[in-house]
Amino acid sequence: MSVQARRLAVFCAHLNPTRLPPDPPALFLSPSLCAPHSDAENRTLQDDCVFCNIIRGQLPALKLYEDDTCLCILDTSPLSHGHSLIIPKSHFPSLDATPPSVVAAMFSKVPFISNAIMKATGCSSFNLLVNNGAAAGQVIYHTHVHIIPRKAYDCLWASESLLRRRVNLDDEKVSQLAARIQKQLLPSDMSQESKNENFCSCKS
Repeated sequence: MSVQARRLAVFCAHLNPTRLPPDPPALFLSPSLCAPHSDAENRTLQDDCVFCNIIRGQLPALKLYEDDTCLCILDTSPLSHGHSLIIPKSHFPSLDATPPSVVAAMFSKVPFISNAIMKATGCSSFNLLVNNGAAAGQVIYHTHVHIIPRKAYDCLWASESLLRRRVNLDDEKVSQLAARIQKQLLPSDMSQESKNENFCSCKS
C-alpha cells in the first residue's frame, strides 16, 4: 500500500471510523521515533524526529512560511494539491503538550497561510486538521497542523457522502458529561465557594 493510501486510510478512520476494520494493521498507525517519552528521552529522540531534522535543515522541505516560532511546509505525501503543515520549531509530542503561547502562534498564522494556499491552488475551502494521539491517527509525534485545500465534489473524504452517526444521549447524561468537563477545566486549587460561583454565573 502506498504512503498516500495509508495516510488517506488514517484520515478516513479519524472522520468515519466505522469504515475501517476494528483492528487495522499496525502499519497504519506506526508512530515515528519521536513518540512521547520522558523529557530526557524526548531530547535524545529529537535527533530522529522528521520535523526536528527539517527544522535544523538536515532534511529537505519546501518551506512556505517561517518565523521565530513556527514553520509551514508542503506535505511530502499530500492528500490534495497544496496540502501543508504548520509545525512549531520546538519539539512537543502532541497538541495538548504544547504551550498555549506556541499553539496561539501557530493558529494565528492559519488565515494568512490558508488564504495564500487557496489563491495559489484555486481552491475555495480547506480543512484544518490536528491528529492528536494514536487513536486519532497521529503518526508523527511532533505537534503539527494540517491545512488541506478543498474543491467542490473532490470526494476526498468518503464520510462526506454519508449521514453522520450521532451519539444519542439523554438530557441527564449530557448534563453529567458537561459537569465532568467543567470540573476538569477548573483550577485544582480553587476553593469550593469559587467553584460554585463560577457554575452559578455560567447558568445565569
